[in-house]
Amino acid sequence: MVMTDTPPDGDRIAKVLSRVGIASRRDAERMIAEGRVSVNGKTITSPALNITDRDRIVVDGKPVGQPEPARLWLYHKPAGLVTSAKDEKDRTTVFDNLPEDLPRVMSVGRLDINSEGLLLLTNDGGIKRRLELPSTGWLRRYRVRINGSVSEARLDELRKGITVDGIDYQPMIVTFDRQQGANAWLTISIREGKNREIRRAMEAVNTTVNRLIRVSYGPFQLGKLEAGAVEEVKARVLREQLGLEAPEPQKARPRKPLTRVMKSGAPAAGATRGEGGKGGPAKSSTARSGPTKSGPVRSGTGKPGSAKPGPAKRGPRRD
Repeated sequence: MVMTDTPPDGDRIAKVLSRVGIASRRDAERMIAEGRVSVNGKTITSPALNITDRDRIVVDGKPVGQPEPARLWLYHKPAGLVTSAKDEKDRTTVFDNLPEDLPRVMSVGRLDINSEGLLLLTNDGGIKRRLELPSTGWLRRYRVRINGSVSEARLDELRKGITVDGIDYQPMIVTFDRQQGANAWLTISIREGKNREIRRAMEAVNTTVNRLIRVSYGPFQLGKLEAGAVEEVKARVLREQLGLEAPEPQKARPRKPLTRVMKSGAPAAGATRGEGGKGGPAKSSTARSGPTKSGPVRSGTGKPGSAKPGPAKRGPRRD
């Protein structure tokens, strides 16, 4: 047998399924182990398989198409929704309330049921994983309302890094903003985003959080996006912020919701949208993507320091 160090063509099957928005890599591997995925007519049970554009993939009896261009949305999550595909307690999820015309999307990270504010959504599993990696180091900024007040000495504990129940939390950027009656407002920025990190850290300094709003995630900002509304980040801005290559013009395709073929054989537009059920229409907003190294970037223009949307252009958009 001739040994070679040349890697096989294509990408691992779980990565491909994640890329087209079928499921996260972990969930895709579980689906494969359950025998729900076939390649070129043969059911597979191991994710140790590389896939190319020539291979035909079927999941749960439905063909999987080629990946759509990577897209990212800003969503203003209201309090009271679970950031999960399915909830064991049958509570309403984020994906139950997304617009009908959105393709199937995944959340970038989570916000707990009582938290609100900016949640990023994407149709691309690779983008999701990249934005969630601790090595990315993007700052997540929160407005935090606490019951009562807290001394600077206690806040210094958070600024130095704190350990709670054996879990180490990195130093936080904490600013005491103002006292408002029986409550106080803080601004807290973190880079890791561990489960309930801010709430647990505040409890460790004998303070209770009664409202938590995420206002930014890396360069992407909540701005004036209304609760429950969704706004897409322009493709050019997404490429600039993530360092993605622009698609080749001849391969560009119109942005349409992903489709799956129903049992009747008729394609159902939007059948592969979010990980939940139906939702209302998106509201208009003025949310914008956040600062880059050269200054703030508005989603309307992408130009540093510009506060107004750019002039309308004639002809088809090519973002």
